[in-house]
Amino acid sequence: MQNVIEQYRNIVIQIATPYSTGTGFLLREAGVIVTNDHVVQGNREVIVDGPLLPRQLAKVVFSDPRHDLAFIAAPPCPEVPIAALAASKTVSVGDVVVAIGHPFGLKFSATQGIVSGIEFLQDDLPYIQHDAALNPGNSGGPLVNKQGEVIGVNTFIVNGGESMGFSLPVRYLAESLAMWKQGGGKVGARCQNCKQAVFEQVKSDGYCPNCGAPIELPSEAEQYEPAGIARTIEEILEKCGHDTRLARRGPNVWEVRNGSANIFVSYYEPNGLIAGDAILCDLPTTNIQPVYEYLLRQNHELEALSFSVRGQEIVLSLVIFDRYLTLETGMKRFRNLFNKADHYDNLLVEQFGAAWKLESGN
Repeated sequence: MQNVIEQYRNIVIQIATPYSTGTGFLLREAGVIVTNDHVVQGNREVIVDGPLLPRQLAKVVFSDPRHDLAFIAAPPCPEVPIAALAASKTVSVGDVVVAIGHPFGLKFSATQGIVSGIEFLQDDLPYIQHDAALNPGNSGGPLVNKQGEVIGVNTFIVNGGESMGFSLPVRYLAESLAMWKQGGGKVGARCQNCKQAVFEQVKSDGYCPNCGAPIELPSEAEQYEPAGIARTIEEILEKCGHDTRLARRGPNVWEVRNGSANIFVSYYEPNGLIAGDAILCDLPTTNIQPVYEYLLRQNHELEALSFSVRGQEIVLSLVIFDRYLTLETGMKRFRNLFNKADHYDNLLVEQFGAAWKLESGN
């Protein structure tokens, strides 16, 4: 299965919105990124990011809430391998499968398992049941057989059910794709009531023109506008030269790249804590003591910043409470964090033998 996993490393895409993060996979021939509807619901556009797909905003073009499917317009990616959809009746109990995605916002994860059922009913829809681990963030990723074919879309787990994952069979994906293509590839949505597709050229006004049931096209979703402290944080990031639309990583979380450092900004609303964590580099594999001694000396000298080590990662952090945050104070402190982060990761690599992070940011 290792060859299959490597094949999908460049096909699987990370998706982020102001509300959540999830997974998608690129169907190059169809020109779309497939994901779950609940990952992108309420968004006209989302952030997509992959090894061969630079981080960018992409438009949601189709929503099928009945099957929890959505399609995102994919930019041209001729280098990305073609993902094949399996024939509808090729799944059997006992088949070896791999679930691929970005759990908990991680960059790439693949878990192997076995199909344990093919007709688990949820809301009158049959799902493939398997024991390949699914975690938050896996939603929308592909379930793949040992031939490298997509047999399902990872959709949900059962709370308290150990190693019980459920994936929508690929036949429903093929059905939705055909329906979207019949509409000329325009922005549209499938009505949960009459099962018919409605496209932008037929004005919906929030209701299906075929049966009158409520329906929302992706293009009708309200534009996200931050409020309160989140708005102040985004103003600070914008003034520091970062595009906040590309930085959003779910509720009150942002990720920006400054020089060679990745910085995560998080607002913990219940306790009013705002944290900026710059992931610099990894500890060297040998002669670690001089690094620790240097970090401790810097912690004594730094103002409003501190070093820590998390696993192998060297992190430079800023902490401030929301009641003290203004545009002026925030600009001063975050600019200092960004500048110091770009300075220290180079210094730690060049003078102390620390290792550059393997993954690249935006």
